[in-house]
Amino acid sequence: MDGTRRRFLAAAGAGIASLAGCTAPQSGSGAVGAGDEPYVDLYESVSPSVVRLRVYDSIGVLAEGSGWLYDDGVLVTNDHVVAGAETVRAQFADGDWVEVEILGTDPYSDLAALSVDPPNGAGGLPLLDEQPEVGTQVAAVGAPLGLEGSLTSGVVSGVNRTISSVRNFTISGAVQTDAAVNPGNSGGPLLTLDGEVAGVITQAGAENIGFAISAALTERVIPALVETGSFEHSYLGVRILPVTPLLAEANDLESARGVYVAAVPTGSPADGVLRGGTESVTVEGSPQPTGGDVIVALDGTRVDTTGQLGTYLALETSPGDTISVTVIRDGERQTVDVTLGTRPDPR
Repeated sequence: MDGTRRRFLAAAGAGIASLAGCTAPQSGSGAVGAGDEPYVDLYESVSPSVVRLRVYDSIGVLAEGSGWLYDDGVLVTNDHVVAGAETVRAQFADGDWVEVEILGTDPYSDLAALSVDPPNGAGGLPLLDEQPEVGTQVAAVGAPLGLEGSLTSGVVSGVNRTISSVRNFTISGAVQTDAAVNPGNSGGPLLTLDGEVAGVITQAGAENIGFAISAALTERVIPALVETGSFEHSYLGVRILPVTPLLAEANDLESARGVYVAAVPTGSPADGVLRGGTESVTVEGSPQPTGGDVIVALDGTRVDTTGQLGTYLALETSPGDTISVTVIRDGERQTVDVTLGTRPDPR
């Protein structure tokens, strides 16, 4: 997808047709936002590129959701919005409904790519080319609780979050926001005031907390879905735990940093290379595993948390790559090589 085709169109367009997902359907120059009413400017500029999706199965309407134009002919939404679909229709800001084709879906990232013939004036929205800073002003565009054409504002309240998707798969590197995100926002864009997509809204976490799939992961996955219909995720093949103060004490670690290898399944890429826990001891009344490797770096990049490990694998590696894994084993620091596999089919 070349950047020119996915340029951000600043053409104003009143009204937005974006109901967002997983609820039962109900009966000037310069940057966008440079003026006195930044959210008004933003809304008018992005509305031609955001759609309402209606998903049908053999019985009737299955769900509704949002999507947005990644490219002139490609819509992005959530995998869980279109799961089980037999037919999907999109409604643009001009009010017309068009049938769209599912090009590919990826439950591990909760992303889907759809083919569409957009109306004139609807162009692709650009993805933010770096992780937003905490405190960045953002807006969630969609239709929470079926309220059509809504924009909620807030800030990026956290980055590099590891979340569980609606379908219970782990997603690394997610963006956290305090912009109101409710059932009905799924699949819509989380936008900076410059009109760049900071993430794809995937779920509400709790009061004043919502999450979006990062722009970086979206940029990796969507082109593959368009080209092949699927995306292959790297697979290290270990069961892991965060290193807590009690686990660090049990394993004589200098600090509570790194990722503890609790187990290595037989036949996984790490089998015979990394070592899982073998015993346990009780620390302050709590059983703690011992004997496993503690991963502290991948390819020389420091790893302090399980989220950092997952983000590195998701964004920096591909199946078949051989990576160096630095571990603390028996109190000594050493580096081993692991050739990554492909994450197993979730079905």
